[in-house]
Amino acid sequence: MRLLITLVLCCAASLSQAASNFTFDVAPGQYGVGLRVVQQYDYARSFQGRYDSVTGQPTAGERARPMQTVIWYPAQKGGKPVSYNSYARLSVTQEKFDRSEAEIAAETATFLRQARGGNGPDQIAAEVAQTMWAVRDAKPAAGKFPVVIYAPSFGAGAAENADLCEYLASHGYVVIASPSMGARTRGMTSDLDGIETQAADIAFLIGYAHTLPQADIGKLAVAGYSWGGISNVFAAARDSRIGALINLDGSVRYWPERVREATYVQPARVAIPMLFLAQRPDSLERIAKRDKPVVSFLNDMKYSDMYIVTLPAMEHAAFASDALRFLPAKRFTEYSRAEVSQAHSWMARYVLQFADAYLKEDAGAKTFLTNTPAQNKVPAHLLTVDARTSTGPAPTQEMLAAEAARTGFGQLQQVYEAMRKRDPKFEIEESGLNEWGYALLRRGEPQAAIAVLKLATVLHPGSGNAYDSLAEAYESTQDKAQAISNYQRALQLDPKNDNAARHLKALGAPQ
Repeated sequence: MRLLITLVLCCAASLSQAASNFTFDVAPGQYGVGLRVVQQYDYARSFQGRYDSVTGQPTAGERARPMQTVIWYPAQKGGKPVSYNSYARLSVTQEKFDRSEAEIAAETATFLRQARGGNGPDQIAAEVAQTMWAVRDAKPAAGKFPVVIYAPSFGAGAAENADLCEYLASHGYVVIASPSMGARTRGMTSDLDGIETQAADIAFLIGYAHTLPQADIGKLAVAGYSWGGISNVFAAARDSRIGALINLDGSVRYWPERVREATYVQPARVAIPMLFLAQRPDSLERIAKRDKPVVSFLNDMKYSDMYIVTLPAMEHAAFASDALRFLPAKRFTEYSRAEVSQAHSWMARYVLQFADAYLKEDAGAKTFLTNTPAQNKVPAHLLTVDARTSTGPAPTQEMLAAEAARTGFGQLQQVYEAMRKRDPKFEIEESGLNEWGYALLRRGEPQAAIAVLKLATVLHPGSGNAYDSLAEAYESTQDKAQAISNYQRALQLDPKNDNAARHLKALGAPQ
């Protein structure tokens, strides 16, 4: 233990004799990279119970959810970059923010010893001494920049992909992450509660991004690795401000039963561009042994631009740069460590191009995504790309309104029928159409209201209430003939419709 602490804190002279296991072969962008760590709490959620679950004693101290928040941001160049050890140290202050320097050093050494994967002390020392790009608390670059929230893998720390986060920041992104923790314990749980807890962490970080002067929150993506790559989909299903999703071999592919449990996670509610970077393909036989439904939410996302980039050299763990630093040599058999590092670097390039395409609206980046790997000068056999474009607007009332508004609601029925053709299950209940129509009337848009309420009569021809509402919309425009006709139809369908009878009498028309 003393030896490890010495290596972590002092970086012995022998470090120069050992090279890092991981090589990140990408070019930094035009900006320096700033690094800031904020130890804060989400006071809207509890984390500690009233009693310690181990000792049974009353809980002392803050019980709100700890949110260690790591921010990488575009900065002015200059200053001394941190070593990887700065990121390793974050692992021991994720729950308790008031650790002493001696505690942090000792527990960091323990953490590294447990994670070393067969690497010797010299190699561990070389890894923690590796110079990164970020400068702690560097002066921010001028301007506003798109935001990427990073959601780590199952139980991982915020800095598990520090290299990727630094890379994005150097190219003009504010990147924010927090550790992956369960609802009530440091350990993540593989249930719906665990996913929704991480999705709530993402929501908290989006809220925090609003406080950052550099953050252009109108341009927002969420990246997630493994478990974080199912949590980010859940977050997007509840937050339409998320404009794009980046999945690093995300669990949305491997845990379809969790998607099925959350009925609100529907393709129509996640109708945004997605980049899915996948590990080497598995065999059908091995997939069958997983005892899980062989279905794909990715295939169902037909209302999204979808890019699936498969990297045969990479197994699941290779999508995190901290894992590549400490994976044992025996894990690299069919592909060498160098080949896996190369594939990881190309993964990062595709992430940047995707973000540039959809957050910065860079046409060249979008072309990059649809190019063949050879056109992008990717080494032969390194990756494959399956790109498909959205089939059209998602079938939701929101998008129906948006599409109809482009034609002044004159083509509402045609737009609705086109959406139904894409998804026969899409429908709007009569009550929903009725509320929509009256909302338009209150906003002073009677012609749009007539279009909506007319659609209600087409879809629900046996409803006297639908015709009654349409008649009121016509009456508001002084179209007496149409109002009378529809009130009469309403009364035919429902002879007890007192409202229709009353209006017909006021209009001087027979009932």
